[in-house]
Amino acid sequence: MTYIYGRNAVIEALKAKKVDKLYALKNLSGSANKIFAMAREEKVVLTECDKKKIFEMVGDVNHQGIVALVSQFDYTDLDEMIEEAKAKDQTIRLIILDEIEDPYNFGAIARSVEAAGFTGIIIPKRRSALVNDAVYKSSAGAIERVKVSRVVNLSQTIEKLKEKGVWVYGADMEGDSIYESDLRGNICLVIGNEGKGLGHSVEKNCDQIISIPMKGNINSLNASCAAAIMIFEVMRQAK
Repeated sequence: MTYIYGRNAVIEALKAKKVDKLYALKNLSGSANKIFAMAREEKVVLTECDKKKIFEMVGDVNHQGIVALVSQFDYTDLDEMIEEAKAKDQTIRLIILDEIEDPYNFGAIARSVEAAGFTGIIIPKRRSALVNDAVYKSSAGAIERVKVSRVVNLSQTIEKLKEKGVWVYGADMEGDSIYESDLRGNICLVIGNEGKGLGHSVEKNCDQIISIPMKGNINSLNASCAAAIMIFEVMRQAK
């Protein structure tokens, strides 16, 4: 069980029937009324509490007066993720997060993945942010609609994807322009760690290294910003 916070995140968790208990400050209004109505409909226990109690649960965060106790996130087996996409005759579009450690980056990327209708996200089991309250909040609850697979070895996973006909693109400043690269078909984007970038073995196993052309003095972007640009360039080329 884990606590999540923020109204949009809680709404999505309620829609997914993941909320076991709801905590709220007294006299909330606006979108809180929608949440309370959904909780009543789902027969979720609602407890009024003070700011101290909420602080004890989630700390000093922008909780918007509402916290939910939810079931743990259900990770998806990678083979099942791919087979489900194939069964629906969908193009496979994946994104690998190579040791992304900031849950807010993870959440923001998940929001872009959901908006673009990508197949899912792949993360390593070690040295990576997991789906937690901060991911729920920063994704505005979109993480509930995104399939996430945890794998032991990213390099081996990339090899498996290639065998399944998925072309793998690693993101790096020294790569080919995304606007001059063919990003159509079954693909996987790989976004590297916030500080170190792509791991050596991961980069070596990618089919192609791509980059976002930059004209300003700052030559790099936040991981989630870079991922969003690449995700939607994929979708632009798919039209």
